[in-house]
Amino acid sequence: MVGTGGIGRVHLANVNKIEQAQLVAVCDVNEASVAEICETYGVAGYMDYEAMLAAEQLDALFICVPPFAQGTLVEQAAARGIHLLVEKPIGLAMEEVEHKLKAIQDAQILTSTGYCLRYLDIVAQAKAYLANKTIAMVRGHYLTSFVQTPWWREQAKSGGQLVEQATHTLDMMRYLVGDVSKVYANAALRVMEDVPGLDIPDVTSVSLAFSSGAIGTLDTTFTQPDHRTGVEVLGKGFRLQISSRDLTIVDAEGTHSYSSTLDFYLAQDAAFIRAVATGDETLILAPYAQALQTLKVTLAANESAKSGSPVTL
Repeated sequence: MVGTGGIGRVHLANVNKIEQAQLVAVCDVNEASVAEICETYGVAGYMDYEAMLAAEQLDALFICVPPFAQGTLVEQAAARGIHLLVEKPIGLAMEEVEHKLKAIQDAQILTSTGYCLRYLDIVAQAKAYLANKTIAMVRGHYLTSFVQTPWWREQAKSGGQLVEQATHTLDMMRYLVGDVSKVYANAALRVMEDVPGLDIPDVTSVSLAFSSGAIGTLDTTFTQPDHRTGVEVLGKGFRLQISSRDLTIVDAEGTHSYSSTLDFYLAQDAAFIRAVATGDETLILAPYAQALQTLKVTLAANESAKSGSPVTL
């Protein structure tokens, strides 16, 4: 594990529950955090990932650091044949992530990424329902409060809320509806300018054209006192909505609602571990190449908001 912050600790706890996996080493620049994890799990601790890669014999590696801090970790691990789970966002520039993808493909390793919502059972149910239907419109939203993490408020380090956070909603839209062909975005810093060091928009609205012909919108903000996320898919005579852990389908047969209690983080990690153990890449629902496509859309939206013009992918 490289990165022992919030999401890294979630993965550590999950992997520790999986019988097929053995935790052996962690790495972080925070020495106190590394010491705590080493004591908790009985693993080796490092503050330099190159030293860890040189010293340990690893089957798989979880990369749980911010996108600006990855360096060449993906390439170095891939060159050693180590399978990877990389947290989102996988990068901040297409040229860099395309270089990493080539290293992955050349090494023929398995990869998973942090798009954990794909593993929800209600999402599989939604995909099955939509399989033979023509989708007309999709509407997504990620409306939440401000994240206190210092690097998150800097565009150069996080890519902004759309790239770092609302990417989950955009990825769900892609997973259900298909690839995006064109984006047009508006973004502004309207009411959070009093936050020290903040240079990212606090409101963003993205118009999306999908390759299938469907159209969509995605709205995101961190101005709210609560947290709401969701995706709504509309077609002739039906409406499907995923809101957090709830699925609602409305059609000629009536309204049907379903809820999930699945631990999607654990499901994601277990699928990755099983894939590494068996070589079955179909167990992984969000490989690196898919995460790259989601990143491409969010970066294009940032470009559109800056230029004021649509961007064709």
